Amino acid sequence: MIPFACAALTAPAFLNGVAETVLVVEDEAAVCELIVEALLDEGYRVLSAADAVEAEAILARESVDLLFTDIDLARNTNGIALARRARSQRPDLPVVYTSGGRGSLSQADAVAESIFVPKPYRPSQLVALTNGILRRSHPHHA
Repeated sequence: MIPFACAALTAPAFLNGVAETVLVVEDEAAVCELIVEALLDEGYRVLSAADAVEAEAILARESVDLLFTDIDLARNTNGIALARRARSQRPDLPVVYTSGGRGSLSQADAVAESIFVPKPYRPSQLVALTNGILRRSHPHHA
């Protein structure tokens, strides 16, 4: 099993004075809006997509510092396959998975060093997790 997310609230990570970019891939519009708003309020640059096709187009043209993806997405796309493709292009990309239909995610399914957050979760939990991941990735910017 990959680790469940638990993190304390910390300040956002900034890279050279610019907020880091989080790509949120979520096909439930209301959930996506809550996540995006919470991350924007924390000072992150946030991009969003409703499915893996949109997300891959964003990843092809944007520099993303963290991928947060639902597993079962619109248009029969899949967050697990999306994360694998994203990691093939950028092996160090932090990945956080979420799902309302699963209680866990096996390490065999997930990309290495990823985290699984079961739904429902609070936006504040996701913000804390994001801060923890990006601060760990760039500790000299904390």
